[in-house]
Amino acid sequence: MCYSAMIWADYRKYLKQTGSKLGMQGFLDAFGWRYDDGGLYAMRRVRVPKALELAWANPPASDPAQLEIKRLIDAYAMRQEAVWQQELLEQRARLAKAEARLAVKPDLKAALNDKRIAAGKIVQREAWIEDLHRTEPEPRDSRMFPASFVPVMVWENGQRTIRLMRYQCRPKGAPAAHDIKFPGTYNARRDKLEGFWRRQFGHSHAVIAVDRFYENVDRVRPDGKPYSTVIEFVPADGQTMFVACLWSHWSGPGEPDLDSFAIITDEPPPEVAAAGHDRCIVPIRPENIDRWLQPDPSRLDALYKILDDRPRPFYEHREAA
Repeated sequence: MCYSAMIWADYRKYLKQTGSKLGMQGFLDAFGWRYDDGGLYAMRRVRVPKALELAWANPPASDPAQLEIKRLIDAYAMRQEAVWQQELLEQRARLAKAEARLAVKPDLKAALNDKRIAAGKIVQREAWIEDLHRTEPEPRDSRMFPASFVPVMVWENGQRTIRLMRYQCRPKGAPAAHDIKFPGTYNARRDKLEGFWRRQFGHSHAVIAVDRFYENVDRVRPDGKPYSTVIEFVPADGQTMFVACLWSHWSGPGEPDLDSFAIITDEPPPEVAAAGHDRCIVPIRPENIDRWLQPDPSRLDALYKILDDRPRPFYEHREAA
């Protein structure tokens, strides 16, 4: 499974380097859903990488859509800060109460526990608020996790188009509860393309630009105890990978429409397997992007050839910080 990836979260990079156009409506919808905490996409359920927010920091005054996105981002930040400031007040009061009890009885376990928890939450909330208003980009700002909404390249109206989609595919016609029943549908196994993914494979394809990816790997300590860690895999040649994806446009009664996607995974190369993981994302060659984005369901063999004719970089790896 591709648990996480460092991607082109700034849509402007796609426009500049791939000649794509921007499908604005999906961006407007997602930022609006995030702000509207009364609907399906409650405030904390629409996640976007920080780099995507920063891309809208200075919208042109002549573009109403971009100005509206900036307004929604700022309004969300103000409301989220208010939530965290209230939590700070509560935790500071909890800390003060615990310290007062410890002044009377220094070894009181309940008060020691309250002090520890409150102090940790205060540091956490203060860091969240600081990060909320940060304007200087950092590498971590472009990291994608399951359920993140990120820019994805599709073919629309005769050209490459960048649309905002959720990284966990909900197939057309499935119930909304599909997300809970099948939580791993942010990845599409190659050996399931004509089974579980048959309504997407050969019909609705996408590509996402990935610089590195992360996997959960089980390891064993020198003392024999098992543990789980996250491994970062990076192409040794430093090249961006254009990764094959499937996507779906979902709609349901009384629910907002949802565009969502899954990354295709296949058997791993030797160095990924040696690191302890049994799957790997599938990059495709830049010259095959347009053919991948315009699939012919009657020629699945041609699509498999694109997946087979993939770049095969050597993946360096290390435990992620």
